[in-house]
Amino acid sequence: MPSNELVYSAVLRDFQEARRRAALEDLKARLTGKSDDLLSYEAVYDLLQTNGSVSRGLQEIPLDAIVGSVGRYRDFTRSFLPRRESDKHRWANVKLKMLYRGGLPPIDVYQVGDVYFVLDGNHRVSVARQLGAETIQAYVTEVHSRVPLSAEVAPDELIIKARYARFLDATGLDQSRPGVDLLVTAPGQYRRLEEQIEAHRQRLAEQRAQPVSLAEAAACWYDSVYLPVIQIIRERDLLTAFLGHTEADLFMWVSEWQEEVEEEIGWAVAPERVAGEGAQAAKRRTLHQTAMP
Repeated sequence: MPSNELVYSAVLRDFQEARRRAALEDLKARLTGKSDDLLSYEAVYDLLQTNGSVSRGLQEIPLDAIVGSVGRYRDFTRSFLPRRESDKHRWANVKLKMLYRGGLPPIDVYQVGDVYFVLDGNHRVSVARQLGAETIQAYVTEVHSRVPLSAEVAPDELIIKARYARFLDATGLDQSRPGVDLLVTAPGQYRRLEEQIEAHRQRLAEQRAQPVSLAEAAACWYDSVYLPVIQIIRERDLLTAFLGHTEADLFMWVSEWQEEVEEEIGWAVAPERVAGEGAQAAKRRTLHQTAMP
């Protein structure tokens, strides 16, 4: 084995190379507009209305599912490359211990959905990824959330996830209809969904001549208004023309088209009569927006 001084110098060079790669990732993020930041656990906790936690003990977790940190989310890129020069000695010592001194204890993480946030062990994660490891041992605390997170979630998407959490909290649809998936790609759509549910509640109250709770109206709307349109979308395979969008997105576009048609002709139209045309209209609008300078 080379001398300690030579080994330490080599590890410091590894750190500088990792920082250079971090700078390139940051530059690419600025040029593309696609963030390379880690997620802030504090922001996720506040936005997604997390609800309780449970210890899951020691586990082997995938490194690429670690997407954020508690407190140190600005110190590393999304791929855990180090940004701060002041971290070089700590980073180097962690790598030395991993390679030559018997390794290091497991990290501590919070799990939200399918992703993890480092509570203790950011440098261990950084070095392990630099070494090409695929997994790492971690003590896992699972934090419950109404809205699932995946490893692909970006900081900007948290706004939509947070709005979705508030929508579910108001309507209770994740409780009355387990497995419901109403995730959209534009936060303003939840306001329109809530308007639809409120209109449906008013109609039900008039029909029954008694008040109807929002949760009951939401469940009825889901069964009698939303699902029939989604069934048409699936049967006609309409979503394939809208990569990057969701069934709920297409439902809203079909609904908007249905409203336009009904306003023009002056009477109600069944969704199956306009679903195909609504999807085509949405596709034209999407292509137009993409082509705009």
